[in-house]
Amino acid sequence: MPAVSTEQHTARAKEILKANDRGGYTVPTAKLYPFQWNWDSAFVAMGFATYDVARAYRELELLASGQWADGMIPQIIFHAPSDTYFPGPDVWKTNGRSPAGGPSTSGITQPPVFGIALRHVHEAAVATGDLALQARTLPLFHSALRHHRWWLTARDPDRTGLVAILHNWESGSDNSPAWDLAFERVPTTTTTTIVRKDTGHVDASMRPRDVDYQRYIHLVDTYAAVNWEPALQWKIAPFKIAEVQMTAILARATEDLIALSYSLGTPAEQAELLDMHERLTTGLRRQWRQTLGRFVSRDLVSQSDILTPTHAGFVPLLALDLDAEQKSLIAAEMERWLDGTKVGLPTVPITAAAFEAKRYWRGPVWAIMNWLLIDGLERNGLDALAERLRESTLAAVTATDFAEYFDPITGEGCGGPAFSWTAAAYLHFSRAR
Repeated sequence: MPAVSTEQHTARAKEILKANDRGGYTVPTAKLYPFQWNWDSAFVAMGFATYDVARAYRELELLASGQWADGMIPQIIFHAPSDTYFPGPDVWKTNGRSPAGGPSTSGITQPPVFGIALRHVHEAAVATGDLALQARTLPLFHSALRHHRWWLTARDPDRTGLVAILHNWESGSDNSPAWDLAFERVPTTTTTTIVRKDTGHVDASMRPRDVDYQRYIHLVDTYAAVNWEPALQWKIAPFKIAEVQMTAILARATEDLIALSYSLGTPAEQAELLDMHERLTTGLRRQWRQTLGRFVSRDLVSQSDILTPTHAGFVPLLALDLDAEQKSLIAAEMERWLDGTKVGLPTVPITAAAFEAKRYWRGPVWAIMNWLLIDGLERNGLDALAERLRESTLAAVTATDFAEYFDPITGEGCGGPAFSWTAAAYLHFSRAR
């Protein structure tokens, strides 16, 4: 059987993005995720930027159309109705917070990859020489800046330099074992009737458990009861994690907004962003644990470090320039996690008691997480390890027809099929080689 060429895989990736296009925004995959997701769209925009810059801008513009008055860019934008997903707008009850006259949204956010994507898209526009395209950056820059201000005000009111998540879905790593202890104190009671749709599209063994969903929806009910007011949510949250993955992504996005501020000529914003960046990177550096060879998040309710090993402990590579000893230790730890895997990096080491090879964020490999890790490894001069991750990711993506995520031991594709951000990751990786 003849080998499939890079050109054919590239064509397939573009075909997936076209199939998942819903008129200017991209759904992650048909049926399972029928709306626009925040960080999915940011990665997708970077994929589009490799061949259609105007479409990349449109992806970000429609994401920004759901931005709340206080600056929060929600996790989900419900542009069009669908009965294939739970929880929908009726569960979130955000009509008093969502943009007037705009689409309904969820009440929480997701990792702020928006700023990282905007820099990618802007630089792609500059490369075309098209000034009209480049002019689309400025309003999106201001949207991103307002979102970053929201993060530092709403989710770090004590100015620790670490931003917190109040719902596990905000992390993007929905059912990570890092949340297990914190969730023991979150009740399973809910006033909402839970009608799961995800297990009708994907095998239940790959998804969070029913009891997990009860806790997830309990949190939604709790915050909806205070009309999603940030200060009130902060006071009553039973789940409050100062998270290193989120903080690292925000710090890197802030760095990218600083670069854009120079390009756009916005000196007042430069000074503000530089202060933000210093605060975030200082907070991140405090979470390095030499004995573990990685960074750790902190549970703000129990006031204790979260020592559970997950991929999030390596994501600060994306935002920090580590010293030689830190680089050596973090590389050695990542190498240990790669032992016994066909594709890396697993979200949980395969030797951990909590590891589940196919259950969502409890072990599987995600192309977009490797995208961030590779960027961080290259930033820190760990090029050989970065290339190892890149090659195994590309092999898994093409062998599984762009699956949502992968079993790290077998390389088997899991989750939803023909996944948008996996297609975007392929376009990014294959172009970067």
